[in-house]
Amino acid sequence: MEFYTDMQTINSLSEFHRLLSIPPHLHPLVSVVLVSEIHAINSDVWQHFSTDFYTISLKNNIQSKVKYGQQYYDFDKGTMTFIAPKQVQTVEVDTTNAYESIGIGYVLIFHPDFLKKHPLQSTIKNYGYFSYSLNEALHLSQQEEQNIVEIFQKIEKEYQHIDKHTQDIILSQIDLLLNYCNRFYERQFITRKAVNNDLLSKMEALLNDYFSNTETLNSGLPTVEYLANQLNYSANYLSDMLRLLTGQSAQQHIHEKLIEKAKEKLLTTNLSVSEIAYELGFEQPQSFNRLFKKKTEMSPLKYRQSFN
Repeated sequence: MEFYTDMQTINSLSEFHRLLSIPPHLHPLVSVVLVSEIHAINSDVWQHFSTDFYTISLKNNIQSKVKYGQQYYDFDKGTMTFIAPKQVQTVEVDTTNAYESIGIGYVLIFHPDFLKKHPLQSTIKNYGYFSYSLNEALHLSQQEEQNIVEIFQKIEKEYQHIDKHTQDIILSQIDLLLNYCNRFYERQFITRKAVNNDLLSKMEALLNDYFSNTETLNSGLPTVEYLANQLNYSANYLSDMLRLLTGQSAQQHIHEKLIEKAKEKLLTTNLSVSEIAYELGFEQPQSFNRLFKKKTEMSPLKYRQSFN
């Protein structure tokens, strides 16, 4: 993991607007920015920075050096990215064109304080795509993009005349936007079937190699983060995709492979249960016993005896 001592935090929407050369916004906690109006100032802040607010971007005709985009595209009409507060970002700003080459689209910015006392304050944490890497962007069809653009436009129109209903109406639109994006990500997982089948094969090979390699097992049990790094995905994206495609998370896949290897050793070797536990990467045999019993409804020893 990299740590940046020079990382800067953009605290407010007004500060972000200034850095993007955007006129002052009408609402202090929520803003919709047209990508075509962005002219980012040349500043060291873009090297390593985080924000104290959520940023949801829809961009088209992407040509800038913003670091995102997948190896395989389902649709190339529009691309969406989701950034939560405190996430480290890096943007390579072209000093001649700044963000002008980024194309067209919208950027929705809203502060967590805008969500206070609304159900979205807690439910927004359930949308895993805020933890996806930028190379796991959402790619939209033309119809999907149209749905999203309409929501951005409604939000922008709503805060032009602020009254006691403004917050609830905007939050209902943000909630709708997040639910649409959840649906579209599920579509993206499914329509990339060929790529995902290849991913499943690679993950199976990774787990087989891991459990067959004494050197890696000396490091302990394989983790979701290890698999994700090897497959060039973020842990959240990998688990969400696997859960939709197979009904199991990445952690459950690890456990399934672990139990498969344990059964093999119990039936084909004379190793004790404790020795098998250590060979599989467990620090404590008790942990192995608990997991095996949870998955098979019998202890490792009883499982071995049932075949004698």
